Amino acid sequence: MTKQRKRSREATKALEKRILVTGGMGFIGHNVVAQLQAKKHNVQVIDALTTYGVTNKEELEYLYNQRLTKINKKTQIYKIDIADASIDQVFESFKPDVVIHLASFPRQATVQANPTEAAHTMCQGLVNILDCCARHEVAKVLYASSSMVYGNFDNAHEDDQLNPSGAYSIWKIAGEELVKEYNRTTGLDYVIVRPTAVYGPMDISDRVVSKFLISAMRDETLNVNGANETLDFTFVDDCATGIVLASLGHTIGTYNISRSYRCTIAEAANLAVKIAGKGTVNIRDKDKDFPSRGTLNTSKAQKDFKFNPKIDIDKGLEMYYNWIKDSTFYKVS
Repeated sequence: MTKQRKRSREATKALEKRILVTGGMGFIGHNVVAQLQAKKHNVQVIDALTTYGVTNKEELEYLYNQRLTKINKKTQIYKIDIADASIDQVFESFKPDVVIHLASFPRQATVQANPTEAAHTMCQGLVNILDCCARHEVAKVLYASSSMVYGNFDNAHEDDQLNPSGAYSIWKIAGEELVKEYNRTTGLDYVIVRPTAVYGPMDISDRVVSKFLISAMRDETLNVNGANETLDFTFVDDCATGIVLASLGHTIGTYNISRSYRCTIAEAANLAVKIAGKGTVNIRDKDKDFPSRGTLNTSKAQKDFKFNPKIDIDKGLEMYYNWIKDSTFYKVS
């Protein structure tokens, strides 16, 4: 180990760390930044502020402005493509102790809509970040993967066989392997997290929970694909807490991050109708192109860095409902 890397690793033990968050203005990312700043860490952000080619630009601008209210006003935010060579200058000037890499295309639908740009971000961008981490002697990198790498699963453990379906999950697995390869060849410490079904305030409106709540509040029909399909719905604050704990701890390896409690998608839809006081639920056939997902086992994260999610689906949907109701963007009445 070089003296510089040793000094860098020792720096991670200090009370205040320099932490660079890619995708730090995203749905999960801004919550991670806010939690890190609450712990008095020095945080800078890289975020291209992209629409992924499919997200409504006006909605995204509204959400970015809302997310900015949760983080320190003096936060340095670099609007840079993570595959751009100028990223190196950020590493050179900030000298991060830890990098939390959240920048990605967020789900299969966005990858399908723009596969070339998705590959640019999820593959070339990741390599650029890892290369900068290695050259600038970063002590640890956290890589955000996804539960989609498991394919169909009932109760997934981290060492279960992976069964990707679609480019999104394939590139997430490729990302995991790249992170491990950099650890093998450069000694860069890492932690990989696999979240699932994250929801909550300041999310975009085309995810499943967002759709359910907004449709119910507009007294519309909530369509559910598959009567028995389940998800391990995870409130965004809990997900962000897991990422913060994993990145600040001394653990290395792969961890599931979730509420670790499944409910049927139909139950979530009916709960949205109950909270809103209107709307109807329509059960359709299962989407054959989408894997059946159950619960992520989080016992490893509980043991290694005391991960303990707090918000169940009832409370989480109520909190999200109140945020939508009070927002100035969504027309729900």
